[in-house]
Amino acid sequence: MVAGAVAVLVVSRIVLGTAAVLLLGSATVPAAAADPGPEQQPRQNPYEGDRSRASQGKSLFNQYCSHCHAPNAVSPDPPKDLRRLKLRYGASMPDVFYFTVTHGRPDKGMPNWQGLLDEQTLWTIFTFLQSVQAQP
Repeated sequence: MVAGAVAVLVVSRIVLGTAAVLLLGSATVPAAAADPGPEQQPRQNPYEGDRSRASQGKSLFNQYCSHCHAPNAVSPDPPKDLRRLKLRYGASMPDVFYFTVTHGRPDKGMPNWQGLLDEQTLWTIFTFLQSVQAQP
């Protein structure tokens, strides 16, 4: 039932002209996302390195994100190629990811996924993205 409700919301957003993108459309993000500040510790993925979780994340990514970011995060469009997040954001990658998916990128057509996908789902998708990062 939850997946159906999410699908209806995603379709609604697409119909309203807001493409349902999961992640970062370009290299510019608000400073708050890249620098968590002295009172906030950098975010860490609770599932980092968990291969089983990465496999689950791949499936979730393809369900929720691939319509804008291409299947398996392999996009021919460099700004949407999510295999380059680590190269773009380095150690800030978890913070940028979390900020982006919980606040959206309205200027790029990306909705806010907070409340639609729970924390476990978001970090499971991120685990998959960590597993496909390009090497410098």
